[in-house]
Amino acid sequence: MDRAARRSWRAFYVCVIAVTALTACQKEVTEHANTAQLQTVTTAPLRLSASYQSEQVFTGTIRAGNTTGVGFELSGKLSELSVDSGAKVTQGQVLAKLDTRLLDAEHQEIQASLAQTQADVDLATSTLKRNLELKKSGYVSEQLLDENRTQLASLEAAKQRLLASLQANQLKRDKSQLLAPFDGIISQRQHNLGEVVAAGSPVFTLVGSVNTEAYIGVPVAVAQQFVNGQNVTVSVHNQQFTAKIAGISAEVNPISRTLQLRISLPAHANVINGEIAYLHQQQTVEQAGYWVPISALIDGIRGRWNIYVTTPSSHSTTDSTSTQIERRDVDILYTTQDMAYIQGAIKADEQYVTQGLHKLVVGQAVSSIASTR
Repeated sequence: MDRAARRSWRAFYVCVIAVTALTACQKEVTEHANTAQLQTVTTAPLRLSASYQSEQVFTGTIRAGNTTGVGFELSGKLSELSVDSGAKVTQGQVLAKLDTRLLDAEHQEIQASLAQTQADVDLATSTLKRNLELKKSGYVSEQLLDENRTQLASLEAAKQRLLASLQANQLKRDKSQLLAPFDGIISQRQHNLGEVVAAGSPVFTLVGSVNTEAYIGVPVAVAQQFVNGQNVTVSVHNQQFTAKIAGISAEVNPISRTLQLRISLPAHANVINGEIAYLHQQQTVEQAGYWVPISALIDGIRGRWNIYVTTPSSHSTTDSTSTQIERRDVDILYTTQDMAYIQGAIKADEQYVTQGLHKLVVGQAVSSIASTR
């Protein structure tokens, strides 16, 4: 075979191999096109509700049942401070003392005067007794006996006056000790050792540790829903309590235009005076709508909200599970932490996409899987 013939046969073999390779590629492309996978989405049916529960939250402050500025009834110089800020005290515990040296001297003076008066009383009594004996023999006149009786009565009155002065002095000495009027915690100390304090000037601020209450202002319309003794839910610093309405104010606050509720917290409530308290009030709103997860909502045009629903696909004839995405406008009526109550261009039992909306576009053919929620 000459060289030209060999070249012809070689060219023929190359063409056969090329045609075979192209045919195989075309078959693979066709197989891939026929086995295209649809995007899978999770859907759930829309369930119509006639109403929804709305929670209103109102704020207020915690106040101890007793918060008192504790001070002396007398003026004087502070000679001792037994407690300081943050100290827990019990009823009757000594908190501070005044300098009582002047009262001690007065006490001694009164006792001396009382002893002297008692001696005079004893002498007048003895004199009266002797004169009464002499009167029997006619040696003493009636006038002298009257003088003896008058002198003895005067001395007895002086004695009673000194006893009252002694009692008043002792009372002043007792009041020179500042005692805790109830169990509580010292929140603040206003005076230092050695200062001269005026009568009634608070030395400590004492916050009671029992009968803690929350004072919360609510609108008049809301306040009318409560009655004394009603149980309510109050939260303080991530703690939630079942508390009780202890009183409802009869006067509207001129600034906040609210009525104040006084709410008694349970004895085990671990709260601090001045903390923020929250009153949680549930109310039923009669308005039809649908509960959906917030993850099922997407931003719409001009500030509207949208939801994706799935409808039977008009292009798919081979896969009965194939659906397509539609966008519907909705209005949000109420939201919780992870759910939204909506209404709009939707109807009951339609299937909506619960999550992953950022992966979808309107009109896209998808495969639906029912949510297990």
